[in-house]
Amino acid sequence: MELFESLVKKIKGKNKKIVFPEGNDVRVVKAAVRLAEDKLVSSLVLGTEDDVKRLAGISELPEGMSVIDVPSYPKDKFEEMVAAFVDRRKGKNTAEQARSMLKDVNYFGTMLVYLGVADGLVSGAVHPTGDTVRPALQIIKTKPGTTRTSGAFVMTRNDEKYLFADCAININPNEQELAEIAVESIQTARLFDIDPKVALLSFSTKGSAKSDEVTKVAKATALAKELAPNEQIDGELQFDAAFVESVAAKKAPDSKVAGKANVFVFPELQSGNIGYKIAQRFGGFEAVGPILQGLNKPISDLSRGANEDDVYKVAIITALQATL
Repeated sequence: MELFESLVKKIKGKNKKIVFPEGNDVRVVKAAVRLAEDKLVSSLVLGTEDDVKRLAGISELPEGMSVIDVPSYPKDKFEEMVAAFVDRRKGKNTAEQARSMLKDVNYFGTMLVYLGVADGLVSGAVHPTGDTVRPALQIIKTKPGTTRTSGAFVMTRNDEKYLFADCAININPNEQELAEIAVESIQTARLFDIDPKVALLSFSTKGSAKSDEVTKVAKATALAKELAPNEQIDGELQFDAAFVESVAAKKAPDSKVAGKANVFVFPELQSGNIGYKIAQRFGGFEAVGPILQGLNKPISDLSRGANEDDVYKVAIITALQATL
C-alpha cells in the first residue's frame, strides 16, 4: 500500500486520460469507475454506455469518465483515424485494411493514444498479450535507440522493492536487446523510487563459467555501460553474487553493484518468468506488472487472471509513465 500511496501522490491532479478497450469486462469497468471517482485519472472506456453502467452497477457515469462505442464512432472522425493509421504504417496497410483493423478495440484504443486523445492504454484482462502489444509496436512504436519493448515487474514485500526484467516479452534477447532492457529498467525503477543498481544475471560471475550464454551477458553488460555510462550497472553476475554482500565479497570484490543490486536483468524470458514467480510464490513478494518498457507512449498489458484491484493499480502506473 505504501508503494501505491506514493504513486498516487505523483499522479494526483495531473488529469491523465487512460483508455480501457475492454468495456465488456466487469473488472475493467469497475476499476475505471473507481479511478474516476477517486479523481486519479480520466477513464475512457470502449463499449456501450448501457453495458458499462450495468456492469458497474451505476445509473450515471461519474465525473471524469466517458464511454466510446466504436461501431457508433462518428464517420468523419473514424476516417481521420484511418488516414492517420495508414500514414503511420507507411504503406504497410491500405485504407480498407485500416478500416477493418480499427474495428478491433485494441487498435482503436491505441490510435486514441497515438492521436493524443488519451495519454495511455490498459488492456489484457480479456485479450492475450499479443493483442495488446502488437498494435502498440505498429502504432506507438519504440523510443529512438530502442529496438524492442520489454516487460518488467516491481517486486514488493513490506519495505523491500526490486525490479525484475524482462519477465514478459522477449524470449531470447540478443546482447544489444539485453543492454537496452537494462537501460530501460533504470528509468522504470526510478518511477518507483528505486535508486537503480543493475545486475545482468547469469549462471556465471565474472567469467567463472564459459559458454555462449555467459558471453552474451558479458557483452550486454559492456553495451549497457556504453549506453548509460553514469549508471551503476554490472554483470555477468550470479544472483547470489548480485544480492548477498558476503557472496559478492568473494565472487566480485571489485564490483560496485554486486551485493547491492536492486534491478535484476534476466538473460532470457524463461529464467525471468520463472524467477519472478518463484519470488512471488515462495518468497511472498507481490508482483506489480508487467510494466511495458521502451515505447514512445505508455501501453500496459494486464494478466487475464487480473482482478479489479490489479486493473486499478496498473492504470495508476500507466498514468505515472505518462507524466514523464
